[in-house]
Amino acid sequence: MDERPAPGTDRGPGNPARRTPDGGPRRGTTPGPELREPDLPRTAKQRPKALRTGWTTGTCASAAARAAALHLVTGEPQPWVEVALPSGRRVTFAVECSTELRPGRTEAVVVKDAGDDPDVTHGSRLTATVSRRDEPGIELHGGVGVGVVTRPGLGLEVGGPAINPVPRAMISQAVGEVVDVTEHGVDVTISVPDGEKRARKTTNAKLGIIGGISILGTTGIVRPFSTASWRASVEQAVSVAAAQGAPAVVLCTGGRTEKGAMELLPDLPEVCFVEVGDFTGAALRRSVEHGMGRVVFVGMVGKLTKLASGVLMTHYTRSKVDTSVLADVTRAVGGPESVAEEVAAANTARHAYELWDAAGLLPAAGAELCRRVADVLERFVDRRVTAETALVDFTGRAVIALHSADGGLLP
Repeated sequence: MDERPAPGTDRGPGNPARRTPDGGPRRGTTPGPELREPDLPRTAKQRPKALRTGWTTGTCASAAARAAALHLVTGEPQPWVEVALPSGRRVTFAVECSTELRPGRTEAVVVKDAGDDPDVTHGSRLTATVSRRDEPGIELHGGVGVGVVTRPGLGLEVGGPAINPVPRAMISQAVGEVVDVTEHGVDVTISVPDGEKRARKTTNAKLGIIGGISILGTTGIVRPFSTASWRASVEQAVSVAAAQGAPAVVLCTGGRTEKGAMELLPDLPEVCFVEVGDFTGAALRRSVEHGMGRVVFVGMVGKLTKLASGVLMTHYTRSKVDTSVLADVTRAVGGPESVAEEVAAANTARHAYELWDAAGLLPAAGAELCRRVADVLERFVDRRVTAETALVDFTGRAVIALHSADGGLLP
C-alpha cells in the first residue's frame, strides 16, 4: 500500500510539533491513535479525461423489474424503460432481453454500467422475474446470485435477501407504476446469474452476506469518487467556501448526512457544506491553508469509527472498521465488559451501534466517539483548527450525539 505518514502523526521523529525535545508527547496533548492517510491506488490517480458516472445495482434492478412488469401487463417485450431515482429524476435504460417464461410470468435483464468506478458488479446482468399472485401487493425476493443476510448489523432482516432499503423502494415504485398493486399482486425476484462469483471479490462473506452480491445504492448513481478528481473537487469546495468568507466548513460524508447537517446548522450558508466522501484529510489541509479555523464533521457510525481510529482517507480499499475502537469506547463510558466484548466482535459498526442502543449506551458512547473524532481531526493539522463532530442515524436526519467546542457551532 502506498501510504504516507499524516501531518500531526505521533509516529517517528518526523513530527517535532507533536513532541517535546526529549521525544515525549507534549503537555496537554492526547496521545490518541496513530494517524494515517492512505494514498489512492496508482490507477486512480492517473486519469486522462473526466470520469463517467454509472448506475447502482439498485437502479438497474428497478429498471429490470419495470421491464418485466410491463411485459407482463402489455404482453410485449420492451426495448427500453424509464425509472425514477430517489431524487425524482427519471432515467432511461436499454433492456438487454425480455421473455415470457409462461403465462403470468415474465423475466427481463438490464446490464449494469458502473461508469468509471472500479466496481466488481460492472457488466452484471440484473435480472427481474415478475409473476402474478392472488394477494394484492408486491412481494420481493432474492434469487440466484443475490446474497443472503446471515448476521445482524446490516439493517436488513437476517435470513432475507441483501437488498437494501432504497433499492427495495425503487423496485416497488417501478413495478407499482405499471401494476395497480392495491388490486393485483405480483412476486418480484431479483437475481444476478454470476453474482456469487463476483461476490468473492467483495467483503460480503466477511459481513455475513452469503451466496451473492448485495443490491445497493442510496442515490441510484455510482460516482467514481474514489479518485484523485473527487479529492480535487473536495479541495476546491473548501477553497470556494473560504473565498466566500464562510465562517466554517462542514464536512459531510454523503448526500444524506449533508441534508442532516443543513438542518442541524440552518444559519450557515450552503457553501459551507462540503460532501467530503473519503477525503477528510485533504479537506482539513485545505482548510488550514485558507486559515479556516473551524471544522464540523457530520457522519454515521462507520465513517466516524475509521476517523476515531486515526484514518484520514477512508476509502474501503484502504481502510477497515476497527470494532476494537468501539469496544474501547464502550469501556470508556462505563459499559459492562460483556457489552464491550460483544461490540468488539460486532459484524459491522452499525451492529455495534445497535448493541449500544440495546444496552442504553448509545448517547454516551456516541458522544465519546464524537470526542475522539474531533481530537483526531485537530491532531491531524496540529490543532490549527477547532473541530466539532456530530453522529447522525442511518437516515442522516437525526442527531444521535455530538461533541461541541467552546464558542462552537453545534448546540
